[in-house]
Amino acid sequence: MSASKRKRGGQARVDKKAKKVKFVADAGETPDEVEQEKINEITIPPPVSLGKWTNKERVLIFSSRGVNFRTRHLMQDLRTMMPHSKADTKMDRKDKLFVVNEVCEIKNCNKCLFFEAKKKQDFYMWISNSPHGPSAKFLLQNIHTLAELKMTGNCLKGSRPLLSFDPKFDKEPHYALLKELFIQTFSTPRYHPKSQPFVDHVFTFSIADNRIWFRNYQIIEEDASLVEIGPRFVLNLIKIFQGSFGGPTLYENPTFQSPNMHRREIRLAAAARVREKQMVKELQKIKRTEAKEDLARDVTADVFATPADEKPLHIQTEAPEPKVVKKNKHKAFKRQRMARR
Repeated sequence: MSASKRKRGGQARVDKKAKKVKFVADAGETPDEVEQEKINEITIPPPVSLGKWTNKERVLIFSSRGVNFRTRHLMQDLRTMMPHSKADTKMDRKDKLFVVNEVCEIKNCNKCLFFEAKKKQDFYMWISNSPHGPSAKFLLQNIHTLAELKMTGNCLKGSRPLLSFDPKFDKEPHYALLKELFIQTFSTPRYHPKSQPFVDHVFTFSIADNRIWFRNYQIIEEDASLVEIGPRFVLNLIKIFQGSFGGPTLYENPTFQSPNMHRREIRLAAAARVREKQMVKELQKIKRTEAKEDLARDVTADVFATPADEKPLHIQTEAPEPKVVKKNKHKAFKRQRMARR
């Protein structure tokens, strides 16, 4: 069998100069039918995958050592939702953050999502445009992964998402900068080899309580309603830097409170409540132990004293006369009353 022949289950050799195939419905040789060729002509649209992949955005998603299981599962969920992402091993705590730029260069990535752990209880997320910047640092809060939520929503793996932003992102300059960072990082490039040519879910970035809330929803085809898929997390902005993982500070959140200060205020409030209870007990003890004063005159003695006319004393010297009890002679005895019954 020659190599040019088509094998079973394979594809035949296609000439690049061949013309596109056109199917004509009810085509005939009569002149009347020739006039309607343009109307009856059916062309096959080219597949979406024939487009050219021009946007070469690649995102590196990894973390430092010390992250817990929940943050690790969140990173895995983000890699699943973002087909243009890459993974790497955990970075040592002793390494400086500038090393992340070298890792991005080795992995051929120009965007980075880096998760940093401190004290095994505080987790920070860096989003950076490597290697020139800018970059932003967030405190990661309220993490809920895909396996934990168990939502009813579902979407195709590798499909391209829509990005929905709160109107507040266009009002403040630092939010506008973050919006551009989110667009370049979370949007899947068109015609990416690992992506699917479908749009069936949406990433929402909402601003409430000076924090950015991330949600992932499925778009239902019937009525275009939204059903949450997950994961979900909250980003509390700390600083925006001009460079990648450092450099001059472009913006600093004035309302941000570090987790250490928050825990310190909770401890101080608990200590103040304990001290207040101890002071109340001491005051009660002092009241019980202090000597009681003997009052010479009862203050409450005149409470029921009411003014009245004085009556002369009358002393009875003779015994009172006895009362005469009259007996009813017509009353029957008890024995006779019982007999009548």
